[in-house]
Amino acid sequence: EIELVETGGGSVEAGRSLRLSCEVSDNTFSSYSMGWFRQSPGKAREGVAALDSDGSTTYADSVKGRFAISQNSEKTFLYLSISNVNPEDSGKYYCAADRRPWLRLSPAYRHWGQGTQLTVSS
Repeated sequence: EIELVETGGGSVEAGRSLRLSCEVSDNTFSSYSMGWFRQSPGKAREGVAALDSDGSTTYADSVKGRFAISQNSEKTFLYLSISNVNPEDSGKYYCAADRRPWLRLSPAYRHWGQGTQLTVSS
């Protein structure tokens, strides 16, 4: 159906920029709501950015201005660009997809990747 594989995580110093990637393999040729979520130890998974099939974007208040979600024209990759990364950005980042529109930052996405770990050092 659909497979999501996140890459780009690792260890990075605070203040730097990086880009996470999600490779999308879709054999259904469907339109999807797409999102990025993160989870830190002891905290609930939270949505940080979303991209709807109509091109609209949604961001959590805590990341506005620093995070940017985008997708290549072929819709084979979903990206999350992060600027001025800080230690609170540390966590495991997940790519999510759903054939239903307007999921935004809802945790109800039905397709998930395995995640990529981001660790930010001060």
